[in-house]
Amino acid sequence: MRIIFLFLLATVIITPFSAIGSQGISIDGKVKYGPGFRRFDYVSDKALKGGKLVLHDLGSYDKLNPYTLKGSPPAGLDDLVFETLAVPSLDETFASYGLIAKDIVLATDGLSVTFTIHEDARFSDGAPITPEDVKFSLEILKSQAASPSYQIYFQDITTAEILDQRRVRFHFSQRNRELHLIASQLPVFSKKFYIAHPFASADMTPPVGSGPYLVKEVIPGKSITYVLNPNYWAKDLNVRRGMFNFDTIIYKYFKDQIVAVEAFKAGEFDFMPVNIAKQWARDLNGSRFKRGELIKETLPHRNNAGMQAFVFNLRKPIFQDRLVRKALSLAFDFEWTNAALFFDQYTRCDSFFSNSAMSAQKLPTGLELSCLTPFRATLPQEVFTTPPAPFSTKPPASLRANLLQAKKILNQAGWVVKNGVLTNSAGQALDFEILLVGAGFERVMEPYINNLKKLGVHAHSRVIDPALYRRRLDTFDFDMTVNVFGQAQSPGNEQRNYWHSAAAARKGSRNLIGITDPAVDHLVERIIYAQTQEELSAACKALDRVLWYGYYVVPNWYLAQHRVAYRNIFARPEKLPLYYSPFQALMTWWRIPENQ
Repeated sequence: MRIIFLFLLATVIITPFSAIGSQGISIDGKVKYGPGFRRFDYVSDKALKGGKLVLHDLGSYDKLNPYTLKGSPPAGLDDLVFETLAVPSLDETFASYGLIAKDIVLATDGLSVTFTIHEDARFSDGAPITPEDVKFSLEILKSQAASPSYQIYFQDITTAEILDQRRVRFHFSQRNRELHLIASQLPVFSKKFYIAHPFASADMTPPVGSGPYLVKEVIPGKSITYVLNPNYWAKDLNVRRGMFNFDTIIYKYFKDQIVAVEAFKAGEFDFMPVNIAKQWARDLNGSRFKRGELIKETLPHRNNAGMQAFVFNLRKPIFQDRLVRKALSLAFDFEWTNAALFFDQYTRCDSFFSNSAMSAQKLPTGLELSCLTPFRATLPQEVFTTPPAPFSTKPPASLRANLLQAKKILNQAGWVVKNGVLTNSAGQALDFEILLVGAGFERVMEPYINNLKKLGVHAHSRVIDPALYRRRLDTFDFDMTVNVFGQAQSPGNEQRNYWHSAAAARKGSRNLIGITDPAVDHLVERIIYAQTQEELSAACKALDRVLWYGYYVVPNWYLAQHRVAYRNIFARPEKLPLYYSPFQALMTWWRIPENQ
């Protein structure tokens, strides 16, 4: 499933609630690229088309629709086959440019946006993209046929009105300075195709999209093959120039990342993001690296790191006490973990907006304090009195001191050790399972589990395959897991899916924690409907404090760069984007011809 984050839109400088048409818009009216720009700065006119790119993914897939809840789609499908009305600029914080939409007009009252479909826009079957397709796409994503994440994300877009053969207008329930940008992120589907192949079905027919690639071969459990559409309608468009340069892209499937690393070293695929520190430091070595056949490199970025963490599921009674969650957080020794297991590669997450100006610092004042004050009686007092900071074992602190504090807190919450087992007054043991998707994370969990054991807590980890893992998270069938709450440079509607009580009971939402807190709901709404950057920043920082002192997670770590390994067969632009994923960067690279 495509997870939507707000990266946003522009071509001419306009005010946020202007009625001037343009190829794009931005959240604050400031844009980098002017009318008629040739290409983005992070692509190259030297890019060559051709060749094959082989990538990898883990587990398997059992459907060819990435926008529904049940099942697992193949990697690459939403990026290569489907397209949105506009696409992000990867070197601006919140700007995008029109793709399927050639012209975008925001109403002067901010309550609607009108998209004019590009006259050349075509689906892969040759049919023109019409306003009927756009209207169908909005309605199907807001229906029960799609993943609930989209219903939440697009909920303030009330209706789509067809104006003529090329124009469609989206109406909003209320004014929101980013809502026209959210509307521009709508993926556009072929109504004709999905009438013939019901949207929520498990049909494995290759879908009709408007993107640069076609699905050529489907072998669930083994691979999926995409081929460049020779008739791709946007190949010469400025927002696509210099991108999608490979004739064929193949994803091979592997059981887990440990097996995948060995397969990469054996030459079975060409490019691999590396998310495990041990693999980066120790496993990606050998003669092929020494000869320069394989390369490993760090690519700097400025992405908002968000929060990676061990996540408590508050739907489980044992985790509903904030004091218990705090005590269990004290048992994690990040400093030891980073030194002993991660070769000191990581920085501790210290915010739900880590590595960002939205992170709460010092004590709340001014507008931020005014956001929090109405809930002073119900919020933990630390929100107002203590700057957020993760528990540490840096001297003079120590793990022993943290565990002693955790024991005291657990006793205060009514948990005592009996016969070596932490038990509450009802005789229930503090026993839970940590659900994992990769065996590589077990070595991280074992020291944490051993620390918990010293408190009388019985925790154990379980590794399951990616498809089952996804299903269990979608149905909130877990005690604790590891999750990344990624953040956009400009937080907005996605916060509703992460933290709002409306998402807590909705299967497939990102509110894995199960938070149902009026203060959190209020602050999420303040973020979404902020009218100025100052209001947005204050609301984000206020939310950060409330989430932090809810002890909903055990904060993990982040890396302010991408670690990638690849075969020495690529050329690439001179300039990297600023806000991007490894895959997005790779789509600007090209293969060096074999005769060079």
